[in-house]
Amino acid sequence: MDIILLGPPGAGKGTQAQRLVEHHGMMQLSTGDMLRETRKADTELGRKVADIMDSGSLVSDDIVSAMIDAKLTDMGPETGAIFDGYPRTAAQAEQLDEILAKHGRSLDHVIELEVNEDALVERITGRFTCANCGAGYHDTFKQPKVEGVCDQCGSTEFKRRPDDNEETVRHRMQVYRSETAPILPGYEERGIVSRVDGMGAIDDVTHAIDAILT
Repeated sequence: MDIILLGPPGAGKGTQAQRLVEHHGMMQLSTGDMLRETRKADTELGRKVADIMDSGSLVSDDIVSAMIDAKLTDMGPETGAIFDGYPRTAAQAEQLDEILAKHGRSLDHVIELEVNEDALVERITGRFTCANCGAGYHDTFKQPKVEGVCDQCGSTEFKRRPDDNEETVRHRMQVYRSETAPILPGYEERGIVSRVDGMGAIDDVTHAIDAILT
């Protein structure tokens, strides 16, 4: 089973993808993770990707699609794929169909996580992580049990992503509405689109997605 999880950055796609990996044995293909790996590399491409990501804009279709193709090549045909954060444009949607066909695959479901923009801004701008182990926290929703100390590893060092600010978040929302949301009608014509309230409790979102897949 191959599915797409759609929704603006911060909608919870990554969290739900991880649960699908755990519950259904699928593989998460997160362009965000792949791009973050690339930006860490001290290369011309890494620096270019870093500049694009920090501005809240989208990386070129060719770069992203090539990464997806390579990941599918490494996967066995029996393993389902979760496309997290891809496709983001009409051109990528067309390229994904071509890539899937090349690997003898096709899409089964497209699930959009719907969000409230103002609530999403609060969700994203308040998040931070442990600089040592990467455990996630939030100013409002998930503080460490002991102030200033990571629950997981005891580190006292934390960090925030430079693009987790209101201006960038609202820009990414605008980009999602103008460039990504328009790909949905094509999938709706194929009868494979479902929508879930992405602002609900994490467990409720998981149950809603499981109901769609079963």
